[in-house]
Amino acid sequence: MTSWRLPLLLLALAATGIAAAQQRYAYDDVAQTRRALAEAQAQAQAAKVRGERLEAEAARVVEAADRTAQESAALAARIQQAEAEIAGHQAQIGLIGHQREELRAELARKQRPLIELTAALQRLSRRPVVFALLRPGSVRDAMHLRAMLATMIPEVERRTASLRGELARFRLLQQQAEAAAGRLRASKADLAARRLRLAGLETRQRLAARHAEGVADRESENALALAEQARDLTGLVDELGKAAALRDTLAQLPGPVLRPPQPERAQPEQAEAAAPPPMIGLARYTLPVDGRLVTGFGVGGSRGVSIAARAGAQVVAPGGGRVVFAGPYRGYGKIVIIEHAGGWTSLVTNLFQLDTRVGEVVIAGAPLGVAGPGQPVLTLELRHDGTPVNPLEQLRNL
Repeated sequence: MTSWRLPLLLLALAATGIAAAQQRYAYDDVAQTRRALAEAQAQAQAAKVRGERLEAEAARVVEAADRTAQESAALAARIQQAEAEIAGHQAQIGLIGHQREELRAELARKQRPLIELTAALQRLSRRPVVFALLRPGSVRDAMHLRAMLATMIPEVERRTASLRGELARFRLLQQQAEAAAGRLRASKADLAARRLRLAGLETRQRLAARHAEGVADRESENALALAEQARDLTGLVDELGKAAALRDTLAQLPGPVLRPPQPERAQPEQAEAAAPPPMIGLARYTLPVDGRLVTGFGVGGSRGVSIAARAGAQVVAPGGGRVVFAGPYRGYGKIVIIEHAGGWTSLVTNLFQLDTRVGEVVIAGAPLGVAGPGQPVLTLELRHDGTPVNPLEQLRNL
């Protein structure tokens, strides 16, 4: 092979490889968008079912405080539903955009030969007839041209009919994109309205619980002090567990006994242990945020699961229980630790905004806060008597 042909061959092979890679990446993008659409639709349906169940439970509750808690959880589920619907609409718009680009390229490829043929026919049609009479052989050429046109016109009509169909499909895709954009705007408005309602409910809850703020503030200060002393998250959870055990022990002690009016006649009585405050266990358990699982339990020594969430996504309590820590912790953003019944503890890290506080008793699905901007990754850890447990195994309890 000559020296000048080898570089040309290498360039041709490189160009072919680049084109194939670009086409493969385009297909990967479409496949990824379709997966995102399917995940968003599944998440929206699950959040809808959860919201309907919580709304039905709220309608059956008589106590005002319990009803407000159920309504907050139902609103948080509806917010997650709206977030998933927004992601689904965005994925639909992306898929329609891919289809429009492919159709636009196909139309350009098919239109070019037709445009060239139409231009040639137009030049022939503009040629004066008298020129054909003056040129030798023009009559024979005219006959040949007429026969050629008789053969080509049906093919031109067939191809233009195909183009008309694809142009109609392009207009349909445009209408579908506009409809998806309209649904996206409606979902965003719905999300804003639901977040506003949730903020109102949370304000009402804080006003109703103002009488207990002193105790909550003291407990929050103790939790923050433990966070300063703990070497890591495991140490913090263990220390909070010891504090919870001490609190339960103190709660079971009998209260002060009044001095009887006649001490000499008093008889010793068996003291009844005070019942501990009610705690909700793992009858229901859910992921705190909708998103994509990026790290599984035990992978690389992970004690929980990591979830890539949407920017500003609603974060909820994975299970019912008592908030024993809610605040910033070094290297983990803002975290929430929930103590469940039966020795279970949940830890949610990397929140951006907290909407709960220490001492609050929450139900599964109650709003805890929101994820951060960009591409936030939240971590959920579940422990039973201090031992890490795969939280995904508890999702069957929903």
